[in-house]
Amino acid sequence: MAAQLAANDPRHEWHTTETSKLFEAILSLRTEEEAAAFFRALCTRSELEALTHRGQVARLGEAGLPYQAIAAQTGASTTTVTRVAHWLRHGEGGYRLALERTGSRSVQTA
Repeated sequence: MAAQLAANDPRHEWHTTETSKLFEAILSLRTEEEAAAFFRALCTRSELEALTHRGQVARLGEAGLPYQAIAAQTGASTTTVTRVAHWLRHGEGGYRLALERTGSRSVQTA
C-alpha cells in the first residue's frame, strides 16, 4: 500500500481535478460582491485575513520595502513575508501576474 503524501510534501500534486473545479468556480464570479460572498463562504475570517496579508505583502515587497517594515505595516509575520517574497521571485508567477493585472506594481507605502 503506497503511503499518502502530506500536503506540504514537495512531491504532493496540488493541481488536481478538484482544484481545477475550484478555479473554475472562482473564474465564474463576475463582481467584487460575488467574489466576496464566495470567499466568505469558502474561508474563515482568519483564512481571509491571511490571504489579505499575503496580497499586501506581495505589493509592498514588489515596491522594495524591507521585510521588517512590511511585517510591521501589514501585521503579517516575518515568516509570511519571507515566504511570499520567495514565491514572488521564484514561484509560478501568480503573485506577479495579479499585481500586473490589478495595477498594484506601483504601490504607495504608508
